[in-house]
Amino acid sequence: MTDTKKYGFTTSILHSDRQKPIEHGSLHKPIHTSVTFGYGDARQLAEVFQGKQPGYRYGRQGNPTVSALEDKVNRMEQGMATICFATGMAAIGAVAQALLREGDHVVSSAFLFGNTNSLWQTVGGQGVEVSMVDATDVRNIEAAITPKTRLVFVETIANPRTQVADLKRIGQLCRDRGILYVVDNTMTSPYLFRPQTVGASLVVNALTKSIGGHGNALGGSLTDTGLFDWTKFPNIFDTYKRFAPGQWGMAQIRAKSLRDFGASLGPEAAHHIAVGAETMALRMERECANALALARMLEADERVAAVYYPGLPSHPQHKLATELFGAYGSLLSFELKDGIDCFDYLNRLKLGIPASNLGDTRTLVIPVAHTIFYEMGPERRASMGIAESLIRVSVGIEDTADLIEDFQQALAG
Repeated sequence: MTDTKKYGFTTSILHSDRQKPIEHGSLHKPIHTSVTFGYGDARQLAEVFQGKQPGYRYGRQGNPTVSALEDKVNRMEQGMATICFATGMAAIGAVAQALLREGDHVVSSAFLFGNTNSLWQTVGGQGVEVSMVDATDVRNIEAAITPKTRLVFVETIANPRTQVADLKRIGQLCRDRGILYVVDNTMTSPYLFRPQTVGASLVVNALTKSIGGHGNALGGSLTDTGLFDWTKFPNIFDTYKRFAPGQWGMAQIRAKSLRDFGASLGPEAAHHIAVGAETMALRMERECANALALARMLEADERVAAVYYPGLPSHPQHKLATELFGAYGSLLSFELKDGIDCFDYLNRLKLGIPASNLGDTRTLVIPVAHTIFYEMGPERRASMGIAESLIRVSVGIEDTADLIEDFQQALAG
């Protein structure tokens, strides 16, 4: 396998480690547990620290096993460079930590993962203004932009109500205004969608979810698509301008977020994620098919008040999702009719496991208002359209008939 031929998605992932020499002919990059790296020539060590030649300084800033995963994710997103982090939230936090300053302004989708919403509240308390708007319409983003706007942040499909952002038009707006466009691709994954196709500057992936896929390792990543002109970004320190302009952003993010803040991914977790990624396409195809079948069943049941899944024609952004994504994802949510207790329903499930992860091989369910969005309070939940009976489902790879039967029997009481 060579870099000159363009291979398919899974083939490229499976053989990416072999693009660089691996000890003893191993097919996987081994787990390098060392946190320090020695050099036979002290001048070489100095040149690595100064960025004049490649190499490893200290485990907090890089590791061969983590680097192999970064290469793999970069191939998935067809990016210019990728940095891996301890978690998906660390990847999003890295954007704020490394690139924003007091007085800056951020425009973010109002339909966000609960922890991301909490992060923007924290950032807002540190002197950065954050405007939360409905990102399903680019006009709302445009109306919120000010001369101090440094970045726009959206998720591809919102967690948990599955709103789909107006991704392409937002990308064009950011390109026209010279604004950094950050897209969280976690709910779609690089297999279903590549944000660089809509002009994203930076792409976030929570590697814990569909890419790792087995619920056995935390991780996150940030990919620079190479589309943003970093010479127009005012918050780059002179220290990082010694590199080629296209590298400024990632050089600053790696230093500020890994070296200074320590949000580093460990080699053991990187190895688990890399191995899990090899079967992502196979898992995603099964999960998406299961999710669509389950969504259709729930929507047809009179005991269900509402179902939120982009694959349903009733979804407000169904047409947009069909145009953008290879499939509609493995996440859905639904509301039960009045009189059906969501906790009793969940307790009747035999296969759906009450748990808070996403993108797992097993189907996971959670009562949203009472758990991951509880801290927001009823007013904020209502503004996001989150009903007290809302149940989020991360659909796994179980046999479709078994899943349908399980969710039906739980409705029967």
